[in-house]
Amino acid sequence: SLTGGFWSLYAVQNPGAPVLSIILTATNTALVYWPSPSTGYNLQVNTDLTTTNWIAPAETITDNGTIKFIIVNPPSGKRFYRLQHP
Repeated sequence: SLTGGFWSLYAVQNPGAPVLSIILTATNTALVYWPSPSTGYNLQVNTDLTTTNWIAPAETITDNGTIKFIIVNPPSGKRFYRLQHP
């Protein structure tokens, strides 16, 4: 997890899925990333773990051949991310 003074992001690990990680960047954004390739896995986001409202993130997923990632600007409230295999 990455928790700041005004925002927090969490990686929710699904059993058997590639490891999902989050780091803070030098520009005060967060990098949510996982290994590439990770065929068949889709990144999803939810703001409330008491619901099943997992959706695709609004951010563009980039694949540099080593990792897949999104850059997240400071959100209002919490965001939870997971890799889901359909």
